[in-house]
Amino acid sequence: MRRFFLLFILAVAGLFLALLANTLMYRSQQTVVSEASSKLQAYPEATLRLAEALRIKTISVSTDLNAHAADFVRFHQFLATQFPQVHATLQKEVINNHSLLFHWQGSDPSLKPVLYMAHSDVVPADTSKPEYWQQAPFSGAIIDGFVWGRGALDNKSSLMGLLEATEQLIGQGFQPKRSIYFAFGHDEELGGKEGNQRIAAHLQQQGVQLSSVLDEGFFVLDGMIPGLPAPAAMIGIAEKGFLSLKLSTESEGGHSSTPPQHTAIGILSQAINRLEDNPVPGGLDGLLGQTFAALGAEMPFLKKMIFANLWLFQPVVEKQLAAKPSTNALMRTTTAVTMIEGGIKENVLPNTAWAVVNFRISPTDSIGSVISYVRNTINDDRISIEKYGEMLAEPSAISSTKSDSYQQLANVIRQHFPGAIVAPANVVGATDSRHYQGIADNIYRFMPVVLSKDDISRFHGHNERIAINDYQRLISFYYQLLQRSAE
Repeated sequence: MRRFFLLFILAVAGLFLALLANTLMYRSQQTVVSEASSKLQAYPEATLRLAEALRIKTISVSTDLNAHAADFVRFHQFLATQFPQVHATLQKEVINNHSLLFHWQGSDPSLKPVLYMAHSDVVPADTSKPEYWQQAPFSGAIIDGFVWGRGALDNKSSLMGLLEATEQLIGQGFQPKRSIYFAFGHDEELGGKEGNQRIAAHLQQQGVQLSSVLDEGFFVLDGMIPGLPAPAAMIGIAEKGFLSLKLSTESEGGHSSTPPQHTAIGILSQAINRLEDNPVPGGLDGLLGQTFAALGAEMPFLKKMIFANLWLFQPVVEKQLAAKPSTNALMRTTTAVTMIEGGIKENVLPNTAWAVVNFRISPTDSIGSVISYVRNTINDDRISIEKYGEMLAEPSAISSTKSDSYQQLANVIRQHFPGAIVAPANVVGATDSRHYQGIADNIYRFMPVVLSKDDISRFHGHNERIAINDYQRLISFYYQLLQRSAE
């Protein structure tokens, strides 16, 4: 007994020493950078220009793509007057009436060009309850240190910031070695088929192969990752795919007084329950592992020990992540029942019932593998399964964190957001950058703005705004990154 007890003590001690050694060897992935050096001048006029841009109602309306055609024309005219050197120096093309493509010719044609993206369209605003609005959605008000209006975050501020930085670089005589493209779509909020999909096809026809693309995606998240003592600057190196499936079933119907054991609605409900109770498998392997490799090294000691020893703690971590919708979405292909219909009267058995289930597909899965999983999980020949809707997209490829473009982006982030922890991550939504997968070596998704939990509801919601200081820093960020990427 004593020998067993001694062996047990030695085993525990050995385990503790292994955990401790792994933790001590768990090094930070953050690079040391010098302070940002820039000739950029912060002009109050830049804030006024952004405010004016937010007042122009470039709204995407799915029922009528031309409903705000005049506003897009007005916006283009506004850009031409406010950024004269950009329009005089760069080649501008109007794609499909309302999207813009700018080309800043580099001096070295052997270098692959880079592409910067933003979109000019915004979503409609529900003003039926004015008490919810601190400022009108298209006011462009400059109050309390913020610029208010649709597009302040999503994402006219990036469009305007890129042009502000470029206008100043041109004025200072800067000439890029590497060609730079700017793609400003007009229907990102509707999927980008008429805007950036057309621009990507246009560039492909010209034989353009891009070194990298930078689009919207993640932000600098302040206080949004439990246990992390600093803001997290998340760079999207991939994004999820999109698939909706229609599940339907039929039955003979009849009177509700003599029902079968399961009606069409009951059969459908069983199928839905199987999908919800058995989500598509996920885990920390792959991209999410890269995310936590970067974040875990910056955690307090005990949490750092957990992430340094996932060989032991991975099941516990995955269980914790699965408990919250926000972190569960990072870990797997998600399943969401979004539509359902069946029955016509309370005493009539339904002849048909159907539901739509939406999947946001992880890079570890595909449209084909998800459909196969659904069929096998439901395992009921009475359920018909078919694709639903026009939106359909495979998950993106995973871009490299070793490329020059990623390293430049990470360094400029740390220069402008000192102390922030840079980490690669998977974007759970969809961006227009997916249209460039065929012509880009790497695609990254990041917007240089600090977000807190309170800001999340402002996207497509009430009181969208950006702090004036954040907007000035955004311009400085693009100014620095444009110089780095162009060389």
